[in-house]
Amino acid sequence: MSQHIAKPRTTAVILAGGTGQRVGLSIPKQLLKIAGKAVIEHTLTTFEKADSIDDIIVLMAPGYVPDIEKIVAKAGFEKVSRIIEGGSTRNETTERAINALGEGLAEGEDLNVLFHDAVRPLLSQRVIDDCVAALERYQAVDVAIPSADTIIVTRTHGEDGEFITEIPDRSRLRRGQTPQAFKLSTIRRAYEVAAGDPNFQATDDCTVVLKYLPDVPIHVVAGDEYNMKVTQPVDVFIADKLFQLASTAAPEQNGEEVYRELLTGKTVVVFGGSYGIGKDIAELAESYGATVYALGRSTTGTHVENPEEVDDALSKAYSESGRIDYVVNTAGVLRIGKLAETDNATIEEALKVNYLAPVQIARSAYKYLAETKGQLLLYTSSSYTRGRAEYSLYSSTKAAMVNLTQALSDEWAGDGIRVNCVNPERTATPMRTKAFGQEPAGTLLSSEAVARTSLDVLLSELTGHVIDVRQQDPTAAAGEASGFEQALASVLDRQDGVA
Repeated sequence: MSQHIAKPRTTAVILAGGTGQRVGLSIPKQLLKIAGKAVIEHTLTTFEKADSIDDIIVLMAPGYVPDIEKIVAKAGFEKVSRIIEGGSTRNETTERAINALGEGLAEGEDLNVLFHDAVRPLLSQRVIDDCVAALERYQAVDVAIPSADTIIVTRTHGEDGEFITEIPDRSRLRRGQTPQAFKLSTIRRAYEVAAGDPNFQATDDCTVVLKYLPDVPIHVVAGDEYNMKVTQPVDVFIADKLFQLASTAAPEQNGEEVYRELLTGKTVVVFGGSYGIGKDIAELAESYGATVYALGRSTTGTHVENPEEVDDALSKAYSESGRIDYVVNTAGVLRIGKLAETDNATIEEALKVNYLAPVQIARSAYKYLAETKGQLLLYTSSSYTRGRAEYSLYSSTKAAMVNLTQALSDEWAGDGIRVNCVNPERTATPMRTKAFGQEPAGTLLSSEAVARTSLDVLLSELTGHVIDVRQQDPTAAAGEASGFEQALASVLDRQDGVA
């Protein structure tokens, strides 16, 4: 009878020992906020969610360990087991991690270890899983992508500057990323051998294995263009924009009984609930046992652009049901036309309904949602990534919804309030029909499909996300494309039409 051999534990080591000097900061760059969160919080979130990772150790720049402790406590990261002060060099920091990992191990016990730069916050789950899978066969694993640029080798000749001495074959060149993954016994042995070299220095851990354990093959896992390192000032800007543009896949749909269990006894307030997506959300939530207040101009006479009417509607819902768990705003107006030819009344209506109303709804809903640790759900348009001619008012106000979502999710995180934004592909709603007339069957999403996904978002733990709802999964259409290419394809797709 064969014995079952348990898989070794897999630990992610987050290397956060760098400073912010190259990006002109007085604090370590991993504490810089991007898309509402510290860079390292984004990185830790990725590993926290990875099923293949058992625990996480953070090696932080000297003097900043308390900052990481606060981030971990606030975010509730359960996998972070230790936060250790890093060394003065990358190699010293790795050695401290190796020593910490070795504590308490039984004789002959080994671990899988993934070393990852804290300032690579856009790492994909696919890369993590591929690294862990590769460790089943190999002792050392690197992550790399092909070089799109021609690489040149130069030599400096005094005051004359640099001159090319060699142009390597680009087809064999790769750009190294992290994680770098090892069996703990292998990376420990490499550093033990390296300790005998008085001239030892290396910028990464695979170099240590390559140089001091030349008989150990280093397998290469395909990386991702998205997995950029925030090092230069321009990287901060690019990473922030990528987070803003990157959307989240819709959460998995729950079973009928789960919907009923989660919604029974809850109160849902839907602004824009007279028709379309809002009406469908209200009917769905009510069918699963929620107390629903579907508010709209044509049904309850509620004008979202009027702050007093918003206040009164929320107050009434709270006084009658005793709680408000979810506030949804699908109200909006779509006016197409050249800005120079648009009258003041139309401009004022667009700004009041599409921008000021969600702001007022958010402000009024705050105290109720703080009490229930609830969620505010807003809606954007597929044109939010790029304003287009004759949609200036609509596109710009819908882009504002994304920024409002991200800002409020950060601002309200301490109160336990979640804020998300749904981004439907072109959807069959009365508002769209009024603007564009009847369109070919099968070319639009149904409002019911968007409502179902909206309900899934409300019942999820997501916050600060833009959730795409599409007829076809863009990642399936993109085939083997990288994460960055998939995101770009999605962005270009959105520019095709207005939800």
